[in-house]
Amino acid sequence: MSILRSAATPDRDLRRHRLDLLSNAALYLCTPARTEQGDLRDFLHAAYDGGVDIIQLRDKSIDTCDEIAALEVLATVAREHGKLFAVNDRADIAALVGADVFHVGQDDLTVPQVRELLGPDVVVGLSTHSLPQARAAMEDGALDYFCTGPLWETPTKPGRAATGLSLVTETAAMLAAAPVAAQREKVWFTIGGVNARTLPEVQDAAASGPASGAASGPASGAAFDGQVPVRAVVVRALTEAADPRAAAAELKAVLGR
Repeated sequence: MSILRSAATPDRDLRRHRLDLLSNAALYLCTPARTEQGDLRDFLHAAYDGGVDIIQLRDKSIDTCDEIAALEVLATVAREHGKLFAVNDRADIAALVGADVFHVGQDDLTVPQVRELLGPDVVVGLSTHSLPQARAAMEDGALDYFCTGPLWETPTKPGRAATGLSLVTETAAMLAAAPVAAQREKVWFTIGGVNARTLPEVQDAAASGPASGAASGPASGAAFDGQVPVRAVVVRALTEAADPRAAAAELKAVLGR
């Protein structure tokens, strides 16, 4: 699908389907192309089988042609499982492979630029590293989801300082008290050092956020039930697992989704 065609021919049913899958997603995997292991297809099947809802290919070590080839494998496997797949940073590649999801960082393309290039059907996500950035993401109606982190320092993002769990608490409180339902229900993932061992800490931090601001409640006056859906982006928890299918199932069980 070309960039011009994608932008010019919106498919409301396709976008609705993608957003439904996003809304129900809890576990998001970022993986390299597994060039050394040579097992990308089998690994992707195992991850989706275990309960991963979205898989993003992120590999700065490979050439563009190899990235496209790996993404074509990912697209095929994702379709077989009825799940979402994501492209990071490269809008041109996202258009070529018909990505469901396109993810950007703070210094990458803006959301309006992404929409101009890829059209309205693609799901767009953004990385955030502070409460002001998370607030801007929550308030951006053209943005479909955002990630907060890295909660712990991680070798996948060398040089980026950890945000700590306090940002999870603050973000959960902000979402709970948002003035409109679309903001309170914005899909939000935690990222950076999240695994089966640390995930309960993340859940506790998220649960304490709404409690701290529950007295005033959402500005719209809507009822808030105190339940904060915790979603997680993982990397090494699955890419380094001896049994990625079992590791994904364990994470999904902890997430309770």
